[in-house]
Amino acid sequence: MQSEDADTGRPPLPKGWRRKAARAPVLLFRVGLGPLLGRRLLLLHHTGRVSGLGRHAVLEVVAHERDSPAWTVASGFGPRAEWYRNLRAQPKTVLQYGYRHHAVTARFLGPEDGAAIMEEYGARRPRTARRLCAFVRLPADGSATSLRRAGRAIPFVRLESESLPETGTRPH
Repeated sequence: MQSEDADTGRPPLPKGWRRKAARAPVLLFRVGLGPLLGRRLLLLHHTGRVSGLGRHAVLEVVAHERDSPAWTVASGFGPRAEWYRNLRAQPKTVLQYGYRHHAVTARFLGPEDGAAIMEEYGARRPRTARRLCAFVRLPADGSATSLRRAGRAIPFVRLESESLPETGTRPH
């Protein structure tokens, strides 16, 4: 069994077969079946900050603003998640939501924004919010106060669309 990260108390990043299982949704998006996973997931295309190579991560959509459009995602592994670190280095990227690709810019939200987002998310999806907090080892009993406290500790990113969605095009 892997130990938790001594600095953050967060669970260790997945390795071995757990990493492969966590990456399975990326393969579904690549073969065109990603939208079957529902509107709660998106495929983030990002560039490795060291390698410069294209990378992909499937993330849960915590909030979606259709008018903007903008998507809010959370880094459950904290600021050490590779996709998060890569976006910090290069915030302009592309995401796939449903069958469409969108050029976006990442905006990193502060702890108070995270508190409000987590409280609202917990009101919409109480069981999922409690499970997320348990997974990332943040105490939360489902109350607004505990969810706000947990939300302050989770890095949230708002992916803001730069233009109308691209249809029928795919990034390389």
